Amino acid sequence: MSNSSINFTQRFLSIGITALLFVGCASAPEPVNQIPEGDFRDRITVKQNDKVRVSAGVPSALESEELFGKPLYERGIQPVWLEIENLSQEHIKFLPVGLDPQYFPPLEVANLDSSESTSSEAMVNPFFIEQGLPLILPPGQSLTGFVFSHLEEGTKAFNVDVIGSTFFETFTFFIPVPGLQVDHYNIDWKNLYTSDEWRDVNQDQLLRGIEEFACCVTDASGENTGDPLNLVLIGKPKDIYTAFLRAGWDETEAVTGASTWKTIRSFFSGENYRYSPVSSLYALGRAQDVAFQWTRESIHERNHLRLWMSRYTYQGVPVWIGQISRDIGVRFTKKTITTHKIDPQIDETREYLLENLAYAQSLKAYGYAGGVGEYTREAPRGNLTGDPWFTDGYRLVLWLSSEPIAVDDLKTLGWRKPHLE
Repeated sequence: MSNSSINFTQRFLSIGITALLFVGCASAPEPVNQIPEGDFRDRITVKQNDKVRVSAGVPSALESEELFGKPLYERGIQPVWLEIENLSQEHIKFLPVGLDPQYFPPLEVANLDSSESTSSEAMVNPFFIEQGLPLILPPGQSLTGFVFSHLEEGTKAFNVDVIGSTFFETFTFFIPVPGLQVDHYNIDWKNLYTSDEWRDVNQDQLLRGIEEFACCVTDASGENTGDPLNLVLIGKPKDIYTAFLRAGWDETEAVTGASTWKTIRSFFSGENYRYSPVSSLYALGRAQDVAFQWTRESIHERNHLRLWMSRYTYQGVPVWIGQISRDIGVRFTKKTITTHKIDPQIDETREYLLENLAYAQSLKAYGYAGGVGEYTREAPRGNLTGDPWFTDGYRLVLWLSSEPIAVDDLKTLGWRKPHLE
């Protein structure tokens, strides 16, 4: 099984695609709990302080087309509805660039299908002008409207920034949107373990527990080992989602017929598929609970990680074991036809994540623990599809935060001190 690609061998023999492309069969994917379609106002999120109250909602693709009469998602446009209430005693200004630096003005959206022969008068669409959001808001008043942002499927992450003469306020939203079948939507975190399986540990016990985790992921049988389990995260599920989305990572779709076809198309076209499913790797006796990825130029080049919630908690907060690696290309195999090649210098991707989350202000503290074991360039270890990897043997331990933490407030733990080349 590939470290990140969909196992095409197991997915498509029954469909009759040529053997050169994909062969095999698989059991049906697990059902995924979907966010219901309907009126997006039923999914509105509200945040406020003593100066400003902000309500935000994000229509789905279907809801957006019903609202505006245009397939906006197909054009890469996602409307975000806002209501901003000024609770202060001064005029405030909404700054749409904080939500999306490259947002679409209402009349640009209105004229997506305009031809060269469209008159100037016809391009002024009163309906879309009225849907836009005024920028200036007097004391004690409110404004409502849409900002037309770039498309972010799955969970929509954005800021709403407002400024007054004496203050600047930022409200950060993470709003799930119907449509994308995200892999972790069907996880019942509270009941992942029975009550007698959970174990809250102190710091010394935490370090020992981290270093006693298995070295590597396995295949479904548990008999063959693969990439190193080189990450430990400490955070509630909300902290995990928020930290990675703030840092620019994308969620992954569950394996379905639709998502696999999108993966096939992007694989051969080389186009980017930001939410491509990842294959199942195993730890703690099960496939990953959640996966995130950072795609680059194409589906062939991406950083991706898998996480498993362990039975440990530290000060009541869950402890996760994880694996991160970087895809750097594609090769053919007898077992899976195609697979992604990983960067053998696997510690580089581990350190990238530390810097990425720190710069995104998603990190409270970090340190290192042992557990994987050292493997050198001269004597590397291999993953499940034969790619070599080498490592200093340490696990990176990250305390994540759903609230922004300044980089100069980041704390360092003095547990282990790996030598980083």
